[in-house]
Parts: sequence; structure tokens; C-alpha cells
Amino acid sequence: MILKIAWRNVWRNKRRTLITAAAIFFAVLFSVVAESFNRGIFDGMIDNTVRFYSGYGQVLKKGYWEERTLDKSFELSDSLSQQLLSIDGVDQLVPRLESFALASYGKITKSSMLVGIDPSKENQLTGLSKRVVKGAYLKADDQAILISEGLANKFKLDIQDTLVLISQGYHGVNAAGKYPVKGIVSFGSPELNATMVFLPLATAQWFYGAEGLLSTLVLDIENKSTAERAVAELKKTLNADDYELKDWKQMMPEIIEMKALKESSNKIMLLVLYLIVSFGIFGVIVMMTKERQYEFAVLLSIGMQRRTLSMITWLETVLLGVFGALIGIVASYAMMYYILLNPIKVTGDMAVAYEKFGIEPILLTSVDLDIFANQAITVFVITSLIALYPLNKIWKMKPVDAMRS
Repeated sequence: MILKIAWRNVWRNKRRTLITAAAIFFAVLFSVVAESFNRGIFDGMIDNTVRFYSGYGQVLKKGYWEERTLDKSFELSDSLSQQLLSIDGVDQLVPRLESFALASYGKITKSSMLVGIDPSKENQLTGLSKRVVKGAYLKADDQAILISEGLANKFKLDIQDTLVLISQGYHGVNAAGKYPVKGIVSFGSPELNATMVFLPLATAQWFYGAEGLLSTLVLDIENKSTAERAVAELKKTLNADDYELKDWKQMMPEIIEMKALKESSNKIMLLVLYLIVSFGIFGVIVMMTKERQYEFAVLLSIGMQRRTLSMITWLETVLLGVFGALIGIVASYAMMYYILLNPIKVTGDMAVAYEKFGIEPILLTSVDLDIFANQAITVFVITSLIALYPLNKIWKMKPVDAMRS
């Protein structure tokens, strides 16, 4: 009965109802937009950064991550390959043979990271061919290299110039060779741009005396959420005595730190937004209470209990909160989903900075359901607490004085 009365009272004054619901609606809308953009942009940055080189997960020989030596290389057996590919979300396996080498051209010698790759699979994972700024991309049977632009500039070499590589191979064998430059690749990351040299996998295995061996097996996984499930499942089944599995969080802890810092600043921003929203809703509730002061006084005068009137008034505000929050969720979800399908393109200097670091110059949103639920619940709780104000007025109200004022 009390709920029915509260519902009728909500729609008795449509103007007041719409004003209150609008305040709650905009509170939900603004908070969702802020959180959706923040999460969407950061998730996009993580995806771009991880796909830049490391992938979402890597399978390594036990101990390789700490020692980074080719003696910790392993052979990709059919059973291991089938085990990894059987995990839902793992699309393909991208093999690599990675080690350090001294690169020399003319009188200049520099330290470099030499990576043997399967050109086709590597390109599907990282889009390496798109980074070729001069020359051509590698083929599987090439006896040639791709060199990063920063390293090429240090050597002052060009396409078809020959680079001498010297290193220590598998189990201490001498590794030396000279290879023509087939292409120059550009990375946004200064660290990668200054050190990377790529060889076809078979050529790198011959160079290091490690035929058939890999140092790293990158798991090609579509997205972050899929990767977390796949890595968790693999950790349960992978032989921990022979192999270790690293996810992107373990390989790139600096991103986690950046995310934590960003989330802290987001919380402060949302707190300020909630304070502004709270004052806005409070102003509407105060106005509504003032307008209905005479009504409350009359109801108390004719015998309605203060407890019953307080409950009806509180329920009215709660119903308005639910109404405004639901509309806010629907509208904000539709808006964020549309922007997700039609991302906002970044232009000018910001776009140049995005592209330099290998990040697509667009602003993405996130439509994770928890964003909408959390913001709606928060605003609803704020509204419910503010609804205690008219209750306090009702309990302290003197009907005769209220009717005269």
C-alpha cells in the first residue's frame, strides 16, 4: 500500500518528477562517460602495446626469463603444440629465437637484439610488415635482415648494405655471419628502434647453431579478457618442471603501474564529479521538500504517522533514483556503444604522438557492464542518502508552523 501511494505521488507532479529524474540521469550519464572513456583508452593502449611485440602470453623454457641464454632454448614438439592450441582463445603460436649480438658496419659496432622470426606469423601478430619504411619485408627463406631505423641511422647504412653479426650461440658455439639489409623498420618505442635486428627463423637458428630450437613461443590471443582465461587454464596444465608461462602483466609490469596510477587519478576525478552531482541532486530534493511542506503538515495534522509519511517520502525519492538511473544506463550505453563502433579520431600533434608509439590515433570507449552498474549504483546510493533530508524535516516538523510559513 505504501509503495502504491509513493508511486502515485511520484507522478502527481510530473514537472517535479522530471526535474529530479533529469538530475539523476545526468549524474549517471556523466560518470559513465568519464569511466568508459578512461577504461576504453587505457585498454586500447594496453592492446596496442602488448601487440607491439610481447603478445599477451609467452611460453618459455624454465629459467629462460631470468637468464636470457640460448642454452635455455627448447624444441616445439607436436604434443606441446597441440596442448597449447587446444586452449580456447589461442589462435596460433608465434615462434622466436632471441639473443643479443654485436652488429658491425664499417668502423662502427653496436649491441643489438637479434630476433629470429617466422615472417608470416610474426606479421599476423605484430603487423611488422607495416613498419617497413624502406626496402621490403622478409620471406621465410631469405638470407637477409630487417634492421630498426634508429640502429640503421647509427650505422649510416642503407638497403643492400651488409651488416656483420657476432655472438655466442647455443652451448657456447661461435656465431658469426654477414647479411644484407633487406628492409628498415620503424618503431615508436625508442628502445626497440635503437636495437632490433630481425632474421628469418631458419636463418637465425643456423646462425646460432640452434637448429629446430626456440627461445620464446608467443601465444597469439585476440584480446585481454580472453588472454587472462587462456593463461589461467594453461598454468594448470603446462608442465611446470620444463616450461614457464608469462602473461603480459608479468612481462610488462610498468603498464600495470601506469594503470594503477591512472585509476587513482580517475577515482579522484570521479569523486569530484560525485560531489558536484550530490549537490545538484540535493538542491532538487531541497526544492521538492520546500514545495511539499504544506502538504506534509496537512497529512500530519489529520493523523498520518510520521513514520508512515517518512517511508512514503523516502520511497518516492528512491523510485525517482531508480527511474533516473535506468534511463541514464540505457542512454549512456547506447552512446558509448556507438562511439565504440565509430571511434573518435584524434588529429593534430596528439595524433602524431599516438602514431609514433604505434598506437592507433583514436579515442575508444569501453562497454563493460560493470562500468554502468557501478556508476548507477553509486548515484542511486547517493540519492537514497540525500533522501534522508526530507525525512529529517518531517520528524522535526511542527504542522501548525509549517502551514503558516
